[in-house]
Amino acid sequence: MTELGNKELSGRVIEAAIAVHTALGPGFLESVYESALAVELDARGIPHERQKSIEIRHRGVVVGEHRLDLLIEKCLLVELKAVKELEDIFYVIGRSQMKAAGIRDGLILNFATMPLTIKRIGAGVPAS
Repeated sequence: MTELGNKELSGRVIEAAIAVHTALGPGFLESVYESALAVELDARGIPHERQKSIEIRHRGVVVGEHRLDLLIEKCLLVELKAVKELEDIFYVIGRSQMKAAGIRDGLILNFATMPLTIKRIGAGVPAS
């Protein structure tokens, strides 16, 4: 299992996600879970940014921008999914987003499964 740098924070986010999944269950779009998780994070006093825009650079030149689903306390990426199963490409994408944002820890949460699928990702380490 991948260890995250901030276990306490990731644990609090996972608890919030479990509360959302318990209340809503599977079957909705990712945007619904994003909104519900933002409500839950607010209720728990966990600072976050939704759809955080980050610049993508190549050789120091901005070549585009990307939006992160959730950035928690400026140090934890949370990527939300509502898919039958997580594919390897989701981990690769998560790591690329983390590298571009300059953060080391991330979570992928899949709300379409029973129970909620929770995967930790770290910069350049195998997914758990």
